[in-house]
Amino acid sequence: MVKAVVATGPDVPPQVRDIELPPVGPGDVRVRVAAAGVCHSDLSMINGTLAPKFPLVLGHEAAGEVAEVGADVTKVRPGDHVVLNWAAACGECWFCGQGEPWLCSAVEGAVSPSSGATLDGGELYACMGVGGFAEELVAPERSVVPLPASAPLDLGALLGCAVLTGIGAVRNTAQVREGQSVLVIGLGGIGLSTVMGARLAGAGTIIAVDRGTEKEELARTAGATHYLEADPKLAKQVRALTEGRGADHAFECVGKAELIRTAWQSVRRGGRCTVVGVGARDDAASFNALELFHFNRTLTSSVYGSSDPDRDVPQLVEEMEAGRLDLSTLVTHRIGLDGVAEAFDRMRAGQGARSLIEIAK
Repeated sequence: MVKAVVATGPDVPPQVRDIELPPVGPGDVRVRVAAAGVCHSDLSMINGTLAPKFPLVLGHEAAGEVAEVGADVTKVRPGDHVVLNWAAACGECWFCGQGEPWLCSAVEGAVSPSSGATLDGGELYACMGVGGFAEELVAPERSVVPLPASAPLDLGALLGCAVLTGIGAVRNTAQVREGQSVLVIGLGGIGLSTVMGARLAGAGTIIAVDRGTEKEELARTAGATHYLEADPKLAKQVRALTEGRGADHAFECVGKAELIRTAWQSVRRGGRCTVVGVGARDDAASFNALELFHFNRTLTSSVYGSSDPDRDVPQLVEEMEAGRLDLSTLVTHRIGLDGVAEAFDRMRAGQGARSLIEIAK
């Protein structure tokens, strides 16, 4: 029996419950979770944006120590530190064969697969195949990425989603070049990671945007050169900071049609607008045929930062150890398993960046 944060339905506050883990199969790994980040996608599981199955163990951004491995596991052994990978590619589908594991057919639509665990004897589902808000979990071998023992386990958890997504959007999806101008709208954990990615890429002007002024210090610490409050005239303000052209790149990290439209309008002719936030299916963004032709902009989304965790996590750890990437600036609150509901309240209010669950044993 282990403790986990369980949601039992839409708009129902999650609770810490005792759950029964499944036995470790030949290809499975049991992980003692050390830390987990509270991501907006976790909130999307219960606020109507996504439609998971319930009851659901929340959490998908986590790291921990391997406690047990199945007979066929070769990737890790007990005692190893690992990051959980919520988009664990199968390696066999067409997309994986094209070198696009973030689009893997086995992952697509896997919002809440069965965890194999049980709650009061009934079936229990895992948020994005992980269910990381738990003292322990059992996952397939492909869902764990080795983490060097020298890397801190608490901050390592952030590599499982926010950092891979934000920095990956800059590096892999948009391929920002040195000296280019970048706009980032929305400064939660993923937005601030995107700012960090722009700084690592050597971007010149980095404009960070959020509601009010609370996030300004966080944004500048992450690497922003300018901070603007969200405003209907944002596109005009961005052009004023980019010699009248607009930004070379804009990243929308909230997932709202209105902000996608603003990001698009803030990009120069021939520039690129990348949607990183996950939005609702009934929130439509519109573009007219003439502007699509005239502005020659590229509009795309970034799924999981177009990342391959087995490739990208070790690179990010190297940058952490070299002092080029300080993930501690992303963490504004440290909580226990019983603090998730309050973390969601802060998220709804746009307060802070990442709430990090530290799981005591």
